[in-house]
Amino acid sequence: MADKSLTHLGKTGEARMVDVSEKATTERVAVAEGKVVMSRETLDLVLSGDARKGDVLGAARIAGIMAAKKTSELIPLCHPLPITRAEVEIGVDSSLPGLHVRATVKVSGQTGVEMEALTAVSVACLTIYDMVKAAEKGMRIEGIRLLEKSGGKSGDWRAGA
Repeated sequence: MADKSLTHLGKTGEARMVDVSEKATTERVAVAEGKVVMSRETLDLVLSGDARKGDVLGAARIAGIMAAKKTSELIPLCHPLPITRAEVEIGVDSSLPGLHVRATVKVSGQTGVEMEALTAVSVACLTIYDMVKAAEKGMRIEGIRLLEKSGGKSGDWRAGA
């Protein structure tokens, strides 16, 4: 079983950035997902490309990639990482109805990119909301979670169903 101690807290509870200098440099990949649930009419508006603010899906992809690159500036105690891949995919999910957002982030480094993948998905979902909120304020952002990670001392991990 993995060590469950909180590594970002010192012995007396003070916050600290974990020292990863002794960790091996390995290839690390993380994949995260999230959803934006909206009405069929709003989804049709997004897919038609007629949203007032422009290309919703293109802007959300770029925003997600930018967010992955800026994670250490947004989340306290995250290490700044020289990520080598950041990809945001957005697909239509008619059963919601809405959009399914998936981010994949990769680095060759001493710490993982789970937070970068989660941040990418979160900001991509927020960008979708922002760009079409004039059409529907009641959209929901749901299910943001880590799907899988690989590399590092703890090895590979996949979320259950």
